[in-house]
Amino acid sequence: MTKRRRINEYEAVNGRIDTYGDGRYEYGTAGQKKNLHGTGRDWREEYRSDRRRMEEYEEKRRKWNRRRVRIQRAKQALAVCFVCMVLLFLSYRLILYIKRERLEVENFSFTESARELRNPNRGFYHLYRFQITEEPEDYGQLVQERYQKDTDTELTLVQISLQAYREGAIGETGLENIRGLFLALGELDKQLVIRFMYDEDGESELYEPESIDIILRHMEQLGPVLREAEKDIFIIQGLFNGNWGEMNGTRYGSAEDMRRLAEKLAEVTDDSTYLSVRMPAQWRGIVGSDNPAEALASHILAGRLSLFNDGILGSESDYGTYLTEDFVGADEYGRWRREEELNFQRELCRTVPNGGEVINENVLNDFANSVRELSAMHVTYLNTDYDEKVLKKWRETRVTEEGCFDGMDGYTYMERHLGYRLLIHDACLKPSEDKKNVYAAVNLKNVGFAPLYKMPKIKLILYSEEEGQLPPMEMSCAIDQLVGGEEKDALQLAGVKIAVDELKRGKYEVYFFIEDPDTGRSILMANEEEEEAYGYRIGTIVVR
Repeated sequence: MTKRRRINEYEAVNGRIDTYGDGRYEYGTAGQKKNLHGTGRDWREEYRSDRRRMEEYEEKRRKWNRRRVRIQRAKQALAVCFVCMVLLFLSYRLILYIKRERLEVENFSFTESARELRNPNRGFYHLYRFQITEEPEDYGQLVQERYQKDTDTELTLVQISLQAYREGAIGETGLENIRGLFLALGELDKQLVIRFMYDEDGESELYEPESIDIILRHMEQLGPVLREAEKDIFIIQGLFNGNWGEMNGTRYGSAEDMRRLAEKLAEVTDDSTYLSVRMPAQWRGIVGSDNPAEALASHILAGRLSLFNDGILGSESDYGTYLTEDFVGADEYGRWRREEELNFQRELCRTVPNGGEVINENVLNDFANSVRELSAMHVTYLNTDYDEKVLKKWRETRVTEEGCFDGMDGYTYMERHLGYRLLIHDACLKPSEDKKNVYAAVNLKNVGFAPLYKMPKIKLILYSEEEGQLPPMEMSCAIDQLVGGEEKDALQLAGVKIAVDELKRGKYEVYFFIEDPDTGRSILMANEEEEEAYGYRIGTIVVR
């Protein structure tokens, strides 16, 4: 805009002064000419005032123009930002579309099965007894002969008699015999339940050492052998004392004596080896607590000391394991009544195993009641040879329940449910929103009577024909919370994240695998779907 035009605009608003004549006239806003003579006003002052007003107007106009320019630029910037946001959004959707085209997953479904599972540390067992002496013995051949027909079990109960040493230390030949026995047992591919004993005839007072120090000394001598065999040993039953090593009828039955024996045996054996006592009352006496949860947090033995019961369902008291309902007075062993002891085992055996023998055919060990009681006790292992009358009664019973076990005989049902019985409830491979990861999730269930006490390694394995097997990925899972029994419907999630950017183009089979920590064997799942070379196939991932 020219200066003349700006002045014209100003004069149109504020009037005009004739600055080129003699200063006697001014022009109003309507163009009227006014005479300044006789007014006493200085035309120069009027001019300066007029100039100031024009400059102020010019300043206001410049400010307004600058503001108008800023507003216009801001609008342009907003428009540009909006366009950029739209382009980014469209680009993002395009990328997702492209990635969706280059990443595909497929999930497989799973069905529960009633099949037999030959898994470690659970099931029925056969019992074998070996006498240790100072005479050399070829235990490799002896064990092979005795076990040649034992092909239907994963556990074995081994009774080792130390009767020849009731008066003193185990000799060098005796220790070599014991070492040879454990080496031979280690070749069986079975997990061991070990019981050391002095009495073989139910007369412990005749055969137990005269001093508890001899028993403590024997434990000390056996320590190195037991540590060498720790991968094979699941449980050590008893504390070397009592009739048949069952801790009853012993001169060392006080809480103090049992505590000394238990602490020594725990000291000389590996932390992974479970110890066990015959009655819940003995457990409470040794640990000094009637609350398993509190004891686990405060007592070093609580997480290793388990139970065995060779009178399961034999009578109301399980042959003296519990008090009867009509018992009056204080019990010297600290036993409780049956229902109280069952509640105690419900809690304790979430953490430590339980097992033994079902004896003396009676209404308590009818099939339906046996299932309820063994489930409450979290029973992991039972003798398959005794009591035959009870086992025969189970075989003659037919299961009537919904699901895959309907119509099965009771003995087989018991075999399927002793210990843990894990199954894949469902599995899912789910890509993340940005397609950079695939989340693998497997829901597990335990329909057995008891937990999986030895914590396994849970892995996810990817395999492709081009690359072969990729390194296994560890999956996180609180599998110890799957306690089975009365909580058989509980689920636990095993999960891991798969980084897609680390995968090359191709098709990957996805496998789920649980490995026993001691044997390295795969733990079989109770599903109709078969285990393959790398585990259970839960789905596929295709990267293009």
